[in-house]
Amino acid sequence: MNKRDFWRKQAKRWPIILLLPLLFLLVFFFYPLGNILRLSLTAEAVKALVIRPSFRHVIWFTVWQALLSTGLTLLLGLPVAYFFARYEFRGKTVLRAITTIPFVMPTVVVAVAFRALLGANGPLNRLLVGLFGLATPPIQLEQTLTIILLAHVFYNVTVVVRLVGGFWGNLNPRLVEAAQTLGASPRRAFWEVTLPLIRPSLISAALLIYLFTFTSFGVVLILGGPAFSTIETEIYRQYITFLRPDVAGALSLLQIIFTFGLMWLYARWQQDTAVSLDFRPAESSLKQAKTSYEKIALGGMVVGLLLFLLAPLLALVWQSFVDRDGQFTLAYYQALPTLRRDSIVFIPPLVALRNSLGYALLTVIVAGVLGLLTATLLIRPSRWRSWLDPIFMLPLGASAVTLGFGYVVTFRWLRTSPLLVLIAHVLVAFPFVVRTLLPVLQGIKPSLREAAAVLGASPGRVWREVDLP
Repeated sequence: MNKRDFWRKQAKRWPIILLLPLLFLLVFFFYPLGNILRLSLTAEAVKALVIRPSFRHVIWFTVWQALLSTGLTLLLGLPVAYFFARYEFRGKTVLRAITTIPFVMPTVVVAVAFRALLGANGPLNRLLVGLFGLATPPIQLEQTLTIILLAHVFYNVTVVVRLVGGFWGNLNPRLVEAAQTLGASPRRAFWEVTLPLIRPSLISAALLIYLFTFTSFGVVLILGGPAFSTIETEIYRQYITFLRPDVAGALSLLQIIFTFGLMWLYARWQQDTAVSLDFRPAESSLKQAKTSYEKIALGGMVVGLLLFLLAPLLALVWQSFVDRDGQFTLAYYQALPTLRRDSIVFIPPLVALRNSLGYALLTVIVAGVLGLLTATLLIRPSRWRSWLDPIFMLPLGASAVTLGFGYVVTFRWLRTSPLLVLIAHVLVAFPFVVRTLLPVLQGIKPSLREAAAVLGASPGRVWREVDLP
């Protein structure tokens, strides 16, 4: 039985539950987005995008800054992913957890943290001014491209560590050992054996980072200012500042088209290059740093990564205890529970924390289930597969501002309901699950599934006892 015949036979018994992600996407993504675009998009707005140089500048800046951000993130993240994949060292679990902290933080907090670290009154500038007796702060990075790129790398480096490092760590090390036994140098073994094997996870990570930075909003808005406007921030300004929903709708449509095209090309490439891999438990691939070179490189990676990831967060904490004159104060913390009670934005800190934890937990559960169902659906050969893969990734490239307005217009009866907030979080989160699981599921040897099915296992049992472990 060949692979296509196997899947065709199994398709007759596919559970209808696999179609739930499509239904979710149709109701909570395409419907509200189409609704707001129908109400706002005009031919005049589309024409303005073509004619006005300012819009062309915004589009071009969005494209190349995302490309540069992705390259810098990979440049920093790949060596870190290598050390996580191949070495065992003290504090590894804690360091891996620390790399995740920036990614789960709101973009507004990340932007404010970098302003706290590199701003005119930040600890670095205060230290340099005090040490060298300077009249002005030497670090002037506010509203520059440099600080935007630094924040993007800070925010996304964990994507490389998690996706590439996790995939890399589960590869069978005997593949590289066999190449070196046949005379290949370590460098050649990496380029001709390791790199082709980790390429699916590498492309997945690069694609996600590019989409994150392409649609960057909070970081660019706070750190860049009007001079550095991406498509996403320009959509916000057209909606809120200039009251031009038609232009905002045209920009949103352009962003969606670009995202779909990028994901479609990637899906086709992934289908053509996917191979079955020999996985090993990560622990069996780990080794200790023995030579002086390995110890210095590993130590430098740990120290450098900790400084890069913790410095902005520590600067933010420092700023919360220091007033404008540099004196210690608890005034900011004392003000937390004493905001005006008649303010419509007042939320007690403990209530806000409870809400955040509740939304996070529910999002993990729902997005995890939907992402797993989606990845299971996409590994099955189908004429629609090359279209379904990019469609499921569209929430990553859609404008959050436009989608938010679409929710308000479409689901008015849910406007004050926490359910709408949960749905929005799940919509953004479940594509991450798909991109994480898909390369792994595609790497499982089809013969394992076929053997289980021949022995009488149902599709559900095949998934539970072959794919899931």
